[in-house]
Amino acid sequence: MVAKKVDKRPYASAHFALELDGRQDIGLFRSIEGGGVRADVMQYQYGHAYERWRALGKPKFEDLKVQVGMAMSKPFYDWIEKFFDGDATLKNGAIVAADFHYLERARREFTNAMIKELTFPQLSAKDSAPIYMSVGISVEGMAFVPGRGIKINPGPGAQRQKEWAPNKFRISLDGYEAACKNASKVDSFTIKQNVIEHHVGGFRAPMKCASQIDFPNIAFYVPEADAQPFLNQFTQRAINGEQRTHSPNKTGYIQTYDNEGDPLFTLEFFEADIANVSIDKLDFGNEDIKQVKIELFTERMRFTYPKYEVV
Repeated sequence: MVAKKVDKRPYASAHFALELDGRQDIGLFRSIEGGGVRADVMQYQYGHAYERWRALGKPKFEDLKVQVGMAMSKPFYDWIEKFFDGDATLKNGAIVAADFHYLERARREFTNAMIKELTFPQLSAKDSAPIYMSVGISVEGMAFVPGRGIKINPGPGAQRQKEWAPNKFRISLDGYEAACKNASKVDSFTIKQNVIEHHVGGFRAPMKCASQIDFPNIAFYVPEADAQPFLNQFTQRAINGEQRTHSPNKTGYIQTYDNEGDPLFTLEFFEADIANVSIDKLDFGNEDIKQVKIELFTERMRFTYPKYEVV
């Protein structure tokens, strides 16, 4: 596509697109923050001299934090799947800011980016507004480039965002499928990958390497009438000290659905067990169905996104 002459007038940025490894059809973000560049100020002076001199030290590139839903394309979800597998795949790309007419006005081109953390939103049977997950991206380099004036490509999945609502989900735990059937809510949680900075002589900015991934606890809520199996299990393991067995098979999953009932994505968890059981506060004036909070620990997770378009 031939670039047009870029309009220099101020504009309200209405659309944000992602490019990865040269592909321009990855999809649109809901919002983005971070991605700035700063440098520490170094101060020095000579012995008895009164004057002090200042100079800029090494550049530091802030992490990108983007909010995305189900409107991205296959390469982006492949990147997320590898993140869960501990494969810190490095990507080059750009964050593109476009105006109301989808014309590219500014670019932030990054190098050697890896996913640092991923936050899943709260799922609730009482809510129907579209939801988004937050993805933190760590980069080794960032350059601010003027827009090319071309029309950005929203990607083939742009119309799917409206399909991800928090009230269309299922959580299941092996052996407790019936007890999980009436789950009303799953709390938000964040998966984090530790990033190590490695400074090498001759390079202004540090290299970034991935370390271990921290998988959080998963908390969900069931009516008290369905909670007895979880209470029995927790009593056996936590109070009576029964040892759990280890298995490479999955322990359970969280699955979300579109308006037609087809899966949007599945988050499987492995080696999970009950870490906490909390019963709602007893309140005479509360007419809501009494809920019990079940908290699980897990050693590993796996993310799969079945709605791959043909590319």
